[in-house]
Amino acid sequence: MGSSKTDLFTSEQNELALMAKAFAHPARIAIIEYLIKANQCINSDLVDELGLAQSTISQHLKELKSAGLVAGTVEGTSMCYCINPDIWNKVKERLQGLMDRYDPMSCC
Repeated sequence: MGSSKTDLFTSEQNELALMAKAFAHPARIAIIEYLIKANQCINSDLVDELGLAQSTISQHLKELKSAGLVAGTVEGTSMCYCINPDIWNKVKERLQGLMDRYDPMSCC
């Protein structure tokens, strides 16, 4: 398998691609939707809500945290997760900026 040539792209393109990759699994979308709906820090609710194993949810949360979309804090032996508003707004602005560049009148 070939190596990625990320150096050919701008830092903004690479950053947006990494953020978009975090959305690339239905379990992560479900986690994000639940966090948005809860609108507060949550912990073990995800296992009951999604019906996935704790280890699976932990792996997906790790990916979301790695992209910065989710923030987590340690509370004793458990973690508390919520949407990271700064990164969320950044992703929203970047995706909206990309979408806004499309001009349907210039399409072949």
